[in-house]
Amino acid sequence: MKVLCILYSGGNAAKEEPRLLGTIENELGLREYLEAQGHEFLVSDDKEGADSFFQKHIVDAEVLITTPFHPGYLTADLFKKAKNLKICITAGVGSDHIDLNAAIEHGVEVLEVSGSNVVSVAEHVVMNILLLVRNFVPAHEMIERGDWQVSEVARNAFDVEGKVIGTIGAGRIGYRVLQRLVPFNPKELIYYDYAALPEEAAKAVNARRVEDLKEFVSQCDIITVNAPLHEGTRNLINAELLSHFKKGAWLVNTARGAICDKDAVAAALKSGQLRGYAGDVWDQQPAPRDHVWRTMKNPLGGGNGMVPHYSGTTLDAQARYAKGTFDILDNYLKGKEQEPQNVIIGKGSYATKAYGQR
Repeated sequence: MKVLCILYSGGNAAKEEPRLLGTIENELGLREYLEAQGHEFLVSDDKEGADSFFQKHIVDAEVLITTPFHPGYLTADLFKKAKNLKICITAGVGSDHIDLNAAIEHGVEVLEVSGSNVVSVAEHVVMNILLLVRNFVPAHEMIERGDWQVSEVARNAFDVEGKVIGTIGAGRIGYRVLQRLVPFNPKELIYYDYAALPEEAAKAVNARRVEDLKEFVSQCDIITVNAPLHEGTRNLINAELLSHFKKGAWLVNTARGAICDKDAVAAALKSGQLRGYAGDVWDQQPAPRDHVWRTMKNPLGGGNGMVPHYSGTTLDAQARYAKGTFDILDNYLKGKEQEPQNVIIGKGSYATKAYGQR
């Protein structure tokens, strides 16, 4: 059996730190296990274009393993070429790099390591909220320059306490974000999701559901996006929706870059409609050097908290998603049932409600 694995290059860091399991150097710790059983295990970070390692070997691979951090984009056209493909495994959470409808059409199962990095991402969201609201990045850059002018950063710094904070998506990550925000004593926690939280869960964080998206964003001082990318969420946050935001709101997106219209977000930040935007997800990964989100600023020269996609790939998370990938692969090879929460596409249909209403 051929197992194709697309990971990112870790360079010297991966050689020095073996716990960087999600790299081509450390290969999710799978090589010895697979080769001991006689399977072919091919690992690369080369994934772009018709001549890439990914497209060359997907044609006869039985298993595809990739991560959300350096994804191999498996399009409908590539599915037609992947005649032997039986299962796609996401080492992490989020399988939007795979055309899920095409997977159903071709009878390919899609699984991910559910829950492996939800805590990691939720912590990153809270960090992003704090760094935006407290205007941390410009303050730190001032120190690096050797300057000291408190008023220049304090004029755009606020408290999280007393703010209305909302999450678009209240699933595993979104709910954990709400839990972590309770101690900050917000004015109110609200959420927008087509699936209501169980009553006890909503009461535990005192969160109110708002069913209309425009009404939801108009109430929030801080908005965090914690929803999967699918047909219903692609470009969900566009120029029209941004016009309904409170002027000067902060927006955090650690879900998927393509949920936001990149140019509309940049324009809203430049105009001051958004006071800040932070996250680690991009509409294309790796992001081009000239991507507008790398350098966009608000009118006071701050408001940008963008980083590479790493919120869900801490060393702790990598240990969890590497172990989960092993378990899914082992179940597949032994013909055992998979853990239901890991199955995105089962045998010919969606097995989850996370990827939109079906």
